[in-house]
Amino acid sequence: MALITAVVGAGVVLLFVIARMYERSQIDALLKILIDKAAGLPPEAVDFSSLAALPPPVFRYFTRVLPEGQYLIGKAVMHQSGMLRTTPKSGKWLSFDAQETIVPAARGFVWNARIKLPLGVYVRVLDSSIAGIGSGRLSLLSVLPLAAEKGTPELNAGALHRYLAEAVWCPTALLPQSGVTWTAIDNHSALATLCVNDLCVSLEFRFSDTGEVSSIYTPGRFAHIGGEYRQLPWEGRFDDYRVMSGIHVPAYGEVGWYVDERLEIVWKGEIQNIQYDVFSGPLKK
Repeated sequence: MALITAVVGAGVVLLFVIARMYERSQIDALLKILIDKAAGLPPEAVDFSSLAALPPPVFRYFTRVLPEGQYLIGKAVMHQSGMLRTTPKSGKWLSFDAQETIVPAARGFVWNARIKLPLGVYVRVLDSSIAGIGSGRLSLLSVLPLAAEKGTPELNAGALHRYLAEAVWCPTALLPQSGVTWTAIDNHSALATLCVNDLCVSLEFRFSDTGEVSSIYTPGRFAHIGGEYRQLPWEGRFDDYRVMSGIHVPAYGEVGWYVDERLEIVWKGEIQNIQYDVFSGPLKK
């Protein structure tokens, strides 16, 4: 009996290890696709004089957050920690730690998060948007698949909206040469539009008196609520700007949906650190 128990236990451990290795391979595969989009691209410095025709608050933003002579960022890797909830009306907040990789040449990101549950249990969340294709995967303890979705029109649009908003942590991703078109609204706001293949999304960027992005807004981003997608107003807010790896970025952000005309925050996080690679041939993984 003891031998049978030992064999079964060893089998369970082996399956657990294999499942963890498979999960890791999925993460590595996504990162490789993302990073390969930027491999071999030549370095290009930002020329502020070429940006003079942008709406005034956008021009002020770039001159505020980017140092003179900054090269286009090939890859940004940041570590986050914070709290989230799964729906706008949920009263339960869960803590998370995450690593996010943004590659502007791919118009994409990979968000690898660990959401903590009681008793040492956690859920692994792997979200991505690469070249206009969104995907999401949830697994318990990085082993047991809970849910997965890829490439639906609603997910693609929502993921691209997210990429555009999170470009505040990778500011050269918001430059015209990174595919973003800017339209003036007023002296403190402008509309950013990004098109990837046949998919286009827009966000209103709002700027503080000191030139930083203070918030973003769209009247319609797809939310997955109650088992179905619907478009709701969506807003993100950014604060506590600091210089990280030479670039002026917010150390705090929060996002939420407007439900019944009230903003319900669903994610709030702090940026622990950011590392940037510029275009200089193959990028480090």
